[in-house]
Amino acid sequence: MNPRAGTTGTPHTLAFVESPVQLLNVLEWAHAHGLGGPERSGAGFTLVVLSPMDPMTRGQLRRMAELAREDGHAVRWEEARGGAAAPFRTIGGLSGLLRGAERVVMGDPFSRYVQLLLTITRARDLVVVDDGTATMEFVAQLARGERLVRWHRKGGRPGPRDVLFGPVSSSARRRLTPGEGRRVEIFSSMPIEEAPEGVTITQNAFAWTRSRFGPPRVAKGADLVGTSLVETGVVDADRYVTAVGALARAHGATRYFAHRRESTEKLHRLAGETGLEIVRPELPLELIARRGPIGRTILSFPSTVVHTLPLALAGTEVRVAVCDIDPGWLTENASPRAQGFLSGVTGTARDVTRVSAGQQ
Repeated sequence: MNPRAGTTGTPHTLAFVESPVQLLNVLEWAHAHGLGGPERSGAGFTLVVLSPMDPMTRGQLRRMAELAREDGHAVRWEEARGGAAAPFRTIGGLSGLLRGAERVVMGDPFSRYVQLLLTITRARDLVVVDDGTATMEFVAQLARGERLVRWHRKGGRPGPRDVLFGPVSSSARRRLTPGEGRRVEIFSSMPIEEAPEGVTITQNAFAWTRSRFGPPRVAKGADLVGTSLVETGVVDADRYVTAVGALARAHGATRYFAHRRESTEKLHRLAGETGLEIVRPELPLELIARRGPIGRTILSFPSTVVHTLPLALAGTEVRVAVCDIDPGWLTENASPRAQGFLSGVTGTARDVTRVSAGQQ
């Protein structure tokens, strides 16, 4: 899929996304900056999807790409991981666009793919849009001058691949640090307290989502939002299933909206042991909830949605409730920083109710 007619020559803005949430937040950023929409042209703005292999993620990305085209944006789909030669083919095909772009927008500064692309571009205007709670950690690491590493990675010495990729990661961190003639913007709905000097923080209020969808029909009862904390090795699977069952019983939840990274095996187990209806959303949850129908209460563990759903559902009757992760649920392989980070995600959330897995 190549950029549509409407762009001439090299695009002014080039955006890279690897997940549906990143694509959603690029659309929110474009809306906030007056790019795209039925009344505007998306000319000069090209959105590049660096497609992963996971079928669930690919499906959501294709649906989000359709929404981007409806808003007048050019979308370029790259099979960036389809074999050993794919990265070389993708980077080679994008090098001309990268060298000519005046502004680069990215959804995941921790991505090695994105960090590699940053070594090619000459853009002096860099924008990081939300990739969920990882944005909080990225900004904090940038402010402290630390190497860029995801919060759920186990602490300790870097592995061989980290060492090999170290120079590229260091270069990306320097590029993402404001300097003479270099502007950096963070577009986020997350609470950011340690922004580096010179970084522009722009609030993501989910105005595009609210203008395109809803308001939703609000149903009785509760819906539960799944998390991939088991899949990332942070939370023990048995403890998680038990907690989901207790939370569903305590609050009368009937549906479980699965995270796109949750394993089929775990979801089958959840359905069998909790009786919840498992829903595999075709779009990010912010859009699913805004379209409705949605339960009057949305229950979640610490995750991005405890920050984003209150914004997307502003003005509705829906209540968002968050259940903290008990320290006893963590695996022995969980990063030493995991508990503090997850508590921070919950503690900084606005307009949410705190609940426990056994609370009525």
